[in-house]
Amino acid sequence: MNPRERAFKISGDQIRRLIPNMGGCFASDRITVDGAPVGYMYREQADRDVDSGWRFFAGDESQEYADEAGNFGIYEVNTICNYDPAIVPFLNAPIGSAFGRVTGTDRFEQEKFDGGADGEIRGPSNGSFSES
Repeated sequence: MNPRERAFKISGDQIRRLIPNMGGCFASDRITVDGAPVGYMYREQADRDVDSGWRFFAGDESQEYADEAGNFGIYEVNTICNYDPAIVPFLNAPIGSAFGRVTGTDRFEQEKFDGGADGEIRGPSNGSFSES
């Protein structure tokens, strides 16, 4: 889907500067369109100089959903912070870090991450997304 055709949960004029600019990231439409909180995030080696390496998911995306590039967009990390400020304390974590939300809280726990060296979008450390 063309990003200009998406009905974002937060309009551009509502985005506030919450963090210094740290570059771009990939985020699932489950967050930016549906308004789901970040449920899983990881940081891999950046694809480009303007890429922070962060990848954000609601955590309930099916593998089929994750395989469809049109279900993800590229955003400034600050934009995703506006959707879910609970991610801010983790943003300086090193490449290779992954965190999963503790259900029903604003807390995250570190998870195992395989590194994403092949450039594929990854889901939770169990190797799959939910079956929803």
